[in-house]
Amino acid sequence: MPLRHTRRSRVLVVLAVAGSALAAVPAATGSSPPSPPPAHAAPPLRTASAWLPYWNQDAAFKSALRHKDQLHTVSPFWYQAKSAGRVAAHSGAGDRRVVDGLHRAGIKVVPTVMETMAPGALAAVVTDPGHRATHIKELLRTVRLGAYDGLDLDYETIAPTGDAAYKKVRDGYATMVTDLCRRLHALRKQCVITVSPKTAGTGRVWDYQRLGRAADRLRVMAYNLHWAEGRPGPLSTPAWYEDILRRATREVPRRKLEMGLPAYGWDWAVGKRDRARHVTSVEAEALRRKVGAPYRIDPASRTPHFTYEEGGTRRTVWYQDARGTAAHLPALRRHRVTNTVLWALGFEDPALWRVLARG
Repeated sequence: MPLRHTRRSRVLVVLAVAGSALAAVPAATGSSPPSPPPAHAAPPLRTASAWLPYWNQDAAFKSALRHKDQLHTVSPFWYQAKSAGRVAAHSGAGDRRVVDGLHRAGIKVVPTVMETMAPGALAAVVTDPGHRATHIKELLRTVRLGAYDGLDLDYETIAPTGDAAYKKVRDGYATMVTDLCRRLHALRKQCVITVSPKTAGTGRVWDYQRLGRAADRLRVMAYNLHWAEGRPGPLSTPAWYEDILRRATREVPRRKLEMGLPAYGWDWAVGKRDRARHVTSVEAEALRRKVGAPYRIDPASRTPHFTYEEGGTRRTVWYQDARGTAAHLPALRRHRVTNTVLWALGFEDPALWRVLARG
């Protein structure tokens, strides 16, 4: 989910880890990024899931079909919870061409429900038994709208809950998820929950243990270490992945964890407080070539970045591509986590799929 276009553009796969040849990537310069090694001759396993953004639906759908042999699940970003009793549809939600095409390709369709409630409204829903029941009923109505295989909940405004209320909100959300998953399982539907990373200083509002017991998969959005309204820097680092995975694997069965991988970046105006521009991985690389910036991998974060001038303003872009992803995957291997989810289809460096296929 995923990045969502507003919050994931903080808008805002199951895979095997790249081999040791790319585990340690040195700083690199040049006019273009080095290509990852060729894929094995054997056909790739269906080891990935990914989000499909409604605002880029055609391109994302085509990407899904091109990589159908690697994808087991696609989550179209189609619904948003407005209140306990209302889940609204985005443009293109339920498109039968997309749903039927993915099913013909053997891919499960588990649409994402994000939420756009006023501050504090989500907390009020999850902490009130009556509101929880109403909301679960509305979510079940949503899953029945199409021939869906389940639902993915991406409820992010719960994350910044303050000290006074976070335990109550954490417990209420876990209770709602437990009840929802039970009801979805009774309908033979999947229950997928998307959460932010839990580290020493973040994520305490998520009860990973209870969510992991209830859900079929727990998706961790392992990106936006640096984000649109913060200081420039990498979206993720191997060390950050290590911190996330140490905690997650203590609380959630590894087979249920999906580590979120970014296929995008941010373009900041250096020294200004302006919100950064969202760029997909493809857009970032096209921009780098256009401005003639050399390709460089930051040795600490193992991610590509470059700077350029625009109208007298110095700008810096940090993004993720296939080479950077390959350098991050060994952290997953060390923690024996093989499942991942990509944000988002249509954003990605085409070479990424070869990296993900190197099981």
